[in-house]
Amino acid sequence: MNRLLLFAAPSGAGKTTLVKSVLATYPDDFSFSVSACTRPMREGEIDGKDYYFISPEEFKARVARNEFIEYEEVYQNQFYGTLKSEVQRIWALGKIVLFDIDVKGAINLKKLFPKEATTVFVKPPSVEVLLQRLQRRNTETTESLRKRIDKVKIELAFEQCFDVVLLNDDLQTALDDTHAFIRRFLKKE
Repeated sequence: MNRLLLFAAPSGAGKTTLVKSVLATYPDDFSFSVSACTRPMREGEIDGKDYYFISPEEFKARVARNEFIEYEEVYQNQFYGTLKSEVQRIWALGKIVLFDIDVKGAINLKKLFPKEATTVFVKPPSVEVLLQRLQRRNTETTESLRKRIDKVKIELAFEQCFDVVLLNDDLQTALDDTHAFIRRFLKKE
C-alpha cells in the first residue's frame, strides 16, 4: 500500500531536524516530499531539494491547473503546497512519502488520505522555548517572528488531531522517541 508519514509542528519545534534524522537512518524506506513555496530561499537551501521555490504568480497558475494535492496560503501571498507529481514520483520508487509540513497541511492530507497517512505532531515544551529557538535561528524579522508566534498559538490547539505526539524538550530524547516510533511504524508493513 502507498503510505504517507507527515511530521508537522509549529515553526521552530524541531520537526525538520527529526525528519532529516529519519531520512538519514532509513533511506531505503522513505523519500522526502519536496514542497513548493513562494517564500524567499534561506541561506543554505537548495531549490528542488529543500523546496521548489516559485513565484506567487507561478504558484497560482499551478493551482489553476490542479497540480497540487493540497496547498495553503500560510501568510499573506506566501504559499506552500504539495505537488501531485511529487507524491507520485516517490510512490513509483516504492517508498513511503515523508513530509515536513505545516499543521494545516498535515490535517488536509490526512483528510485526503485517511488510510495511507499517519500524522506526527512535534510538540515544543512551551511557547517561550519556541520563541527562543526562533530568535536563535536569526532568520526572522521582528514582523515575521510576531506572525509565527501568533500562528504557533493556533497550531498548538490541533495537537489532538494527530495520530502521534512527540515532545521535543530535549533533542536527543526526541530523536530516540522518533526512531522508536519509526521502528514500530515500519513493522506495520
